[in-house]
Amino acid sequence: MMKKIIAVSLAASSLVFAAGAHAEAGDIVVRLRATNVAPDESSSLGKKTDQAYGTGTANLLYGSANANLKVDSNLIPEIDFSYYFTKNLAAELILATGTRHDVKTSSIGAAMTTNKLGSVDLLPPTLTLQWHFMPDQTFDPYLGAGATYVYSLDKKLTAQTILGPQKIKIENDMWGGALQAGLDINLKDRWLVNFDVKKLWFGTDVKLSAPVLGAGWRKIDSLDINPWVISVGIGKKF
Repeated sequence: MMKKIIAVSLAASSLVFAAGAHAEAGDIVVRLRATNVAPDESSSLGKKTDQAYGTGTANLLYGSANANLKVDSNLIPEIDFSYYFTKNLAAELILATGTRHDVKTSSIGAAMTTNKLGSVDLLPPTLTLQWHFMPDQTFDPYLGAGATYVYSLDKKLTAQTILGPQKIKIENDMWGGALQAGLDINLKDRWLVNFDVKKLWFGTDVKLSAPVLGAGWRKIDSLDINPWVISVGIGKKF
């Protein structure tokens, strides 16, 4: 489906744009987009693990005191709704499906059998306020800023070790800021093609329960995920 969205978007952008209908105050725009969520993570896994369990633990588990967590990218379908307060000012609510990301350590030590920890499902609704610079033109660029709320649908990770699986968990709720830049290309009959880039900032605490190392849950990382969210799609004004 996402490949079809991209193909339709690119095909539509080759149309004659002169008759495009522009957004006005009170309009609602619905967009369907293909979205790539690419984490730009910042991790201190080795340092935090040594702080939690003692110097040398990170080297035993990950093979390095400088080990980090790695979170992979994912391509998902996304729908969003914009309401125009004026022809320049609009609010956009992004409602994506859960985006699933594999998580692994950057290296592996003698105590672990694999660097793969599993995957997490993140649901990231995002609300931004946009300023459209040239609302009466075929090419309508905009900038936006707002907030994102990220809910972890599946927060279970596992470190596979020579002494058996050790449980890892992350926080359920994550709040963060969002910046946005995009372009609507106005087409005939109130249709449009959209290109959009967002930078989101949010992070989470990562905790390990390893009875062989010590009792209880202990924090082993402060993981900033901070993804780039790049989208292309089509929209309709109502």
